[in-house]
Amino acid sequence: MSKRLINILVPVVSVLLGLIAGTIIMLVSGYNPIEGFSALFYGMFGEVFYTGETIRQVTPYILSGLAVAFAFRTGLFNIGVEGQVLVGWLASVWVGLAFDLPKVIHLPLAIIAAAAAGALWGFIPGFLKARFRVHEVIVSIMMNYIALHVTNNIIRTVLSKNSDRTPDVPKSALLKSPFLEAHTDFSRLHWGFLIALAGAFLMWFILEKTVKGYELRSVGFNHHASEYAGMNVNRNIILSMVISGAFAGVAGSMEGLGTFGYASIKGGFTGIGFDGIAVALLGGNTSVGIILSAILFGGLKVGALNMPLETGIPTELVDIIIALIIFFIASSYIIRWAITRFNKKGVK
Repeated sequence: MSKRLINILVPVVSVLLGLIAGTIIMLVSGYNPIEGFSALFYGMFGEVFYTGETIRQVTPYILSGLAVAFAFRTGLFNIGVEGQVLVGWLASVWVGLAFDLPKVIHLPLAIIAAAAAGALWGFIPGFLKARFRVHEVIVSIMMNYIALHVTNNIIRTVLSKNSDRTPDVPKSALLKSPFLEAHTDFSRLHWGFLIALAGAFLMWFILEKTVKGYELRSVGFNHHASEYAGMNVNRNIILSMVISGAFAGVAGSMEGLGTFGYASIKGGFTGIGFDGIAVALLGGNTSVGIILSAILFGGLKVGALNMPLETGIPTELVDIIIALIIFFIASSYIIRWAITRFNKKGVK
């Protein structure tokens, strides 16, 4: 069995094991797993409205997964994606409210502002890592909390008059589409899913088809060897975190300019950035894998809303299933060992 096939089987087996564990939990809790999963999958794609909502949920998951994966592919762990999502969300809405421009200029400008804000938030831990060797995980975790409280304060004191949310962004800066809404039974589906797919292609192209991408991956493999080969290690560390943050910032703009059309005070994190870690892990940190993984996680999140209505099963059960899938992904060495051992016995 080839290594590539094993790499594909590991996440598939992890998902299956997570679903099996979820089935056992349903049985122990006194619920019917067949009814539960039927309601779950019906809530994902059973109606055109649910399909539109699933794609809408998948959109920021793809971009946050790309943010995590890009850093990971270059030897860094950007756990600050959540904060970068928040500042990107705020920046996109701020630009949307601040200017009165034609849509062809206004919308791209707002998305670029979100990418720039996320990139800036990624630059700080990248710079500290490169200059002072401060671990990026610690800094990026702290940056999440700074982002949460700073954005809340700006929304309340700058972008509104002591209100819990900003005014609605004008149509010239929105991703919303009456065409897509009408064809998905008035779901919140917007054009952002095309941007997410373009982002997946962009990550693949940068890392696999450019010299700079080769340098970034090389630095991730071995700092000392890369420096010996003449590469600027510190510059590449910073660049990696900046690009990663830009992906996360654009993920925030998908919510600010697409799903909601405004920014509001948040009592806690959105979860988009943290879910992006799971999306990246399940997707094997590859563009195609992240798209497929985002579809699964986005579908589970949306489908879970239908479970209490149809079966009375609490939505928290889906969170347990997602957590179990992540657990099995983290235990991929054991799964990989089992697959390899089974394959050897099969060959004999």
